[in-house]
Amino acid sequence: MAQNPALIVGGVLSAAASVLHLAVIVGGPDWYRFFGAGERMARLAEQGSWTPVVITVGIASVLAIWAAYAFSGGGLIPRLPLLRTALVLISAVYLLRGLVLVPALVSNPGGVTPFVIWSSLIVLVYGLAYAIGTWTAWPALSVRAGSA
Repeated sequence: MAQNPALIVGGVLSAAASVLHLAVIVGGPDWYRFFGAGERMARLAEQGSWTPVVITVGIASVLAIWAAYAFSGGGLIPRLPLLRTALVLISAVYLLRGLVLVPALVSNPGGVTPFVIWSSLIVLVYGLAYAIGTWTAWPALSVRAGSA
């Protein structure tokens, strides 16, 4: 399979987000606050609860798997199972999360926090990378094309 730059970029972005989530655990409560996890998660981290760690490791794991799917579709690693389905779903999740900004701005323009704005725009870029990469690689992502 030929390399797909958009999916490789998407994979790098997802991998970076995964590592950043792990860094938040190390950074502690102040990092949970800064990166928008909320006061409840920050307080749990201050109390030494495992809840923020488990949740954050879970998110980091999902993002790492999504990076692997992008790298697979991008031609960097061997084909993963259900590649096309996974890439479509990952694209949809990122795009929908990014587009949350639109109804938030319409329903409560003055109440949208900077975190919602910048995180939505960042995730929208992730979704576009996955969607464009998946679209352009679609024929090559089929099982038949991958086995030829």
